[in-house]
Amino acid sequence: MVNKRKLFFIFATLAILIIAIQMPIAVAQETTPDCGAEPITLNAYFETGFDLPLELADEFANQFPNVTWDIKQDQFTNLINSTPRLLSGDNPPDLIRLPTMVSFANQGLLMNLDDYAAAFGWDEWPVPQLNQNRVGEDGTRGSGSLYAMGLNYSLTGIFYNKDYAEQIGMTEPPQTLAEFEELLAAAKDAGLLPIMQWGSAQSGMGLAFPLQALMASLGPVEPINDWIFQKEGATIVTDENLEAAQHLQTWIENGYFPPDINAIEYTDANARFGQGEGVFIFNGDWQNAGYDTDMPGNVGFFLMPPAEEGGSPAAMSAPLTFGIAANAVNADCAAFFLNWVATNETAREIDVAVGGSNPGGPSGATMPAVSEGSVTNETLAAGPVVGEAGTSMDFIANATSAIFAQGWTPELQKMVGGRQDAAGLLEAVQAEYENELAE
Repeated sequence: MVNKRKLFFIFATLAILIIAIQMPIAVAQETTPDCGAEPITLNAYFETGFDLPLELADEFANQFPNVTWDIKQDQFTNLINSTPRLLSGDNPPDLIRLPTMVSFANQGLLMNLDDYAAAFGWDEWPVPQLNQNRVGEDGTRGSGSLYAMGLNYSLTGIFYNKDYAEQIGMTEPPQTLAEFEELLAAAKDAGLLPIMQWGSAQSGMGLAFPLQALMASLGPVEPINDWIFQKEGATIVTDENLEAAQHLQTWIENGYFPPDINAIEYTDANARFGQGEGVFIFNGDWQNAGYDTDMPGNVGFFLMPPAEEGGSPAAMSAPLTFGIAANAVNADCAAFFLNWVATNETAREIDVAVGGSNPGGPSGATMPAVSEGSVTNETLAAGPVVGEAGTSMDFIANATSAIFAQGWTPELQKMVGGRQDAAGLLEAVQAEYENELAE
């Protein structure tokens, strides 16, 4: 009887030890998300006018045949208005392009991605890649928990038609704001449209791009980022920003933009630029492939020059932000896709070839080769310049959920129509900003 008891305890102890040894392995396996082997449909909302997410989705489905996509698309400004409804609906998106994120994170509509960051090792990637997508407990961006990830890390600046630039005497990119404004005047005198830009309400007013570039040229970027990240006491009404808005108003009054700008959609502006309308256009590197297709070898790029010679250029440099709904059905697969985008060799090649931007990902990850003569070479080279100078910014349209649609776009359209001045523009946008934060 005693021997039987001893044998029982020995076998029981061995069983417990075996379970204890195997348990960490099982947990490790369970904490690495993927898309599984069963058929799965990812429900996604993408922004119109951008081919990158579609190309990546096609390649992902090719590599993982059990995954199909249900993709819907909408304009940026429409997404701003519809995102709360989509995230809180009965069939929330597994993956969604986020025009802004703080309010959705605070409302519990976005999934906290900290567990995925730990599982995939995102926390070990370069810090700037993730900081813009973090939201703190105080509701400000830049630190705290992770609520989104980026498909590429984009850079904005000024693209130009090389043939036209030569006609107006531009032998190298301007080194100061004054030099750039001399080129704008020279283009106008030569009978050329100085700047092609879009401005329709549906696409969102593209004059926000040159305005923010002027803000960073004439002042520091920190107050701009503080305002975008909703830091306490932040305001867009500063002396430097007023001067920037005054420059933009002068450009409008001088006829540097197309007269029908308020009716021009984003895609139409890029098509017209590609067909030879406009010496310059303010845009982002996501448009590289389109420009190279329309004007092979004839498009260049430079960063907005500083006001003073020897100053540091600045640029909007931010991820193409995507999040996962808090109640998404296929959250693990969506997170696996976000990790795949930045780490898979083929995906990274698509990131650069189609998206025109740095694919990000782990430190030391190999940058895919770029075709010689492509404008992508110039935008990729500009990225480290901004990084070393510490002058990168998020987009002023991302400050609150409705600031682009209800603030910047209508007020800039009024400025084009002569019904708003520089001071009134900033004051109206600040009032909208404060109203939204108070809600």
